[in-house]
Amino acid sequence: MQKLVDPVYLEMQLRALIDWLFAEVLVLSSLGQLAVILLAYLVAYAGRRQWSVLIAWLTHWRGADHIVAKTGETLSVVALPFIWLVLQYLSGLIAAFASWPHHLMTVTVSLLTVWIIIRLTAVLIRDRAWARAITIGAWTIAALNIVNLLDPTMAFLDSLDITLGELRISVLLVIKGMLSLAILLWLASLSARMLEQRIRALPNITPSMQVLFTKLARMLLLVIAIFVAMSIVGIDLTAFAVFSGALGVGIGFGLQKSVSNLFTGMMILMDRSIKPGDVIEVGTTYGTINSLGGRYASVITRDGIEHLIPNEELVSQRVANWTHSDSDIRLRLAVGIAYGSDVPLAMETCIEAAKSVERVLPRRQPNCLISGFGDSSIDLELRLWISDPHNGVANVKSEVYLQIWKMFKENGIEMPFPQRDIHIKSQPAPV
Repeated sequence: MQKLVDPVYLEMQLRALIDWLFAEVLVLSSLGQLAVILLAYLVAYAGRRQWSVLIAWLTHWRGADHIVAKTGETLSVVALPFIWLVLQYLSGLIAAFASWPHHLMTVTVSLLTVWIIIRLTAVLIRDRAWARAITIGAWTIAALNIVNLLDPTMAFLDSLDITLGELRISVLLVIKGMLSLAILLWLASLSARMLEQRIRALPNITPSMQVLFTKLARMLLLVIAIFVAMSIVGIDLTAFAVFSGALGVGIGFGLQKSVSNLFTGMMILMDRSIKPGDVIEVGTTYGTINSLGGRYASVITRDGIEHLIPNEELVSQRVANWTHSDSDIRLRLAVGIAYGSDVPLAMETCIEAAKSVERVLPRRQPNCLISGFGDSSIDLELRLWISDPHNGVANVKSEVYLQIWKMFKENGIEMPFPQRDIHIKSQPAPV
């Protein structure tokens, strides 16, 4: 603490700082690099508007995916550092080729790269953990590059390796593979989502075939991403041929159900027996198909419960598809009237009650028949048609029954109730 107030010590430190500035910073090479950096910034600042217009034109085309438009907006914001980075990188290459000093240019390129990566990560990656990991990794690489320790660090990580036959695996190889796989899987997912939007916009493809094409495209893109990542890090794909037999055995035993559901789902999509939006009944489950997945179909009931039915059950069991070829379905309502009622009037009243309900189809006239004679009632059956079973069946039945009850009451038609005749036999008088 005494040195901080010692004028002699402070003067010595100030002179040392001035000597360092004149020896390292205020020299012709450093001043030249600073001039190049400043010139690149001024050129980037002048061309930032043209760059923003070009990005907006490329990313806001009609039908563009939301994430593409979002990326374009972010690139427009980082237009200045991006152009600056490109110009600075080119100037650094020229300086390196001419053997001129370019350390300050390298530092500028590293800082600009980190700035752009962090800004893009904050917009494109929603998971905070992944975004934080990418930010830390970018700053670490930039710091190592600034102090000229990036190449020694990579060499050290590459020296930590193990050898499995002809396959050499190092820590550097694993890191490169993980980074390449993560980037490629993200690009594959983005491409699959954009392709899915394009397929859904095609008017001549049925919903089931749209689902099939999108699933196949997503699987194909993911497989391509994995193989490309392995090729980038230098892994010979033929080294994995020895695992094909074991993989086949594992699929045959451990993954039998999963593979069966996968191929069954593809069959369902190809024959178009069911598709998203259909109203189906499987066993005791009745609802609307929300989506068709690789292993199961999502069916949402009227109670809001989502049932995940394995694809195999949709083939092995009897499935009632209420909207497969036609959404019109006929409902049967049992109605009973007392024996003393006017039967023709009751039948006509039931028909008029059905016609008064909005969801009953007027183009397919309701019909009422006598189905039998019960113990306490004449049994009628009202038949009517609706075209929206996905909106529920019990509710339209309830509405029709309510109209029947009101109109029966107005027309004096009596509802039946259980009746019993009791016969009392008198005993003979005792002699």
